Amino acid sequence: MSDPEVGAVVAGAGIAGLAAALQLQFTGKDVLVIDPSDRPGGVMRTDHVSGYVIERGPNTTHIKAPMLEFVRTHGAEKSLLAAQPASKKRWIFDAGGLQPVPMSPVALARTPLMSARGKLRLFAEPFIRRSNGGDETVAEFFGRRFGKQVVEGLVGPFLTGVYAGDENLLGAEAVFPSLVEMERRSGSVVLGALGMMFRKRARGLRGSHSAAEGLGPFARTLAERLVEPVALENRVTGVRRDGDRWLVLTSGPAGERRVRAKRVVLAAPADAAAEILRGVDSELADELAAIEYAPIVGVPLGVDPNAVREKIDGFGFLVPRRANIKLLGCLYMSQLFPSRAPAGRELLQCIAGGMRWPEAFELSDEEVVAQVCADLDQILGLAEEPRVLAVTRWRQAIPQPGRDHVARIARIRKRLGEFPGIALAGAYLGGISVSDSCESGLNAAREVSL
Repeated sequence: MSDPEVGAVVAGAGIAGLAAALQLQFTGKDVLVIDPSDRPGGVMRTDHVSGYVIERGPNTTHIKAPMLEFVRTHGAEKSLLAAQPASKKRWIFDAGGLQPVPMSPVALARTPLMSARGKLRLFAEPFIRRSNGGDETVAEFFGRRFGKQVVEGLVGPFLTGVYAGDENLLGAEAVFPSLVEMERRSGSVVLGALGMMFRKRARGLRGSHSAAEGLGPFARTLAERLVEPVALENRVTGVRRDGDRWLVLTSGPAGERRVRAKRVVLAAPADAAAEILRGVDSELADELAAIEYAPIVGVPLGVDPNAVREKIDGFGFLVPRRANIKLLGCLYMSQLFPSRAPAGRELLQCIAGGMRWPEAFELSDEEVVAQVCADLDQILGLAEEPRVLAVTRWRQAIPQPGRDHVARIARIRKRLGEFPGIALAGAYLGGISVSDSCESGLNAAREVSL
């Protein structure tokens, strides 16, 4: 009996895989999406607990132009939900209190997050000679261009919130490609940014977004657009060449199966993609397996807003390394989206782990919660115990692109080019946000359709 055949197989039903699958389907291909989870969405998972809407993975995203076009094409734009104006207020815990993130030159001049000397160094950036930011870590790049205080007080906390990473390890060109390119073109990040203001480019939506019922239901909405339902609780275990087709090996409750396809998109984490490709090219698999990830432990808490010392207002806060606190940050989710908590309560999404406290992943729920609440008490002042709604663990939550990451991805793409009909998608390729992952899926669909 011959193996069944489809036009394309997509391994992974996260936003990258769903984008790739819908793009392939839109161009007339019959698509089979395979995912080991019990629901589509990958790390986009949402649960409703006692009137709270809690995100198990990403909490918000910026909607860049490619993702905006994608959701419009597939009739999902109405599912998007913009954050409240309060999201413009953001805080950094430093010097024993919550300090507003400076969002303008005037605010930068007044912020207590830097000394007067540090501010003068920052504003001297246009006069700093250019260099090759592609060889530097984020700390080296920003330290050279803006000074050490900018790294410690602003850039470090930002990367804690986005990457749960270490500015001394993350690569500048991988994390801030546009800023590195601005220095190359204009000799200055500031001058380059001013020049960009006058260039026409495709725009997405302003501000932060989620979806009315959460990002998990948003993923389910996209999955429902597929003609063939996602094959959940099944896993792609390998691929091999079969004439002008790919033979995709899978396993699941019904046992091991095989399916033939002309096109394959691996929209899985780098380590999973490595194992799938191990039998095709071991060097390619080794390159993928070498990509590091940071673990994350999420602790959503229900809080009485009248039982805290500091007012819960804005997007949330981040904690710089110099504060010597294990908690990475906290998002005020019910301030961004009021329907996320019952009346009279606030939903705080606390983030722990990362490269600063990777041991958190191995601790018990009780130990993690105790540390998170102790840190939160130090920052916000808790007059009563918050309600613990969940503890979510992701061992490999966020890719950590180092200073050699751009070169590594170039090598991966070059080697993969020797195997037509197969492409990669995911957060480790060109950006870790939901929107970046979506774009990577769209790009992968186009690559295998050439």
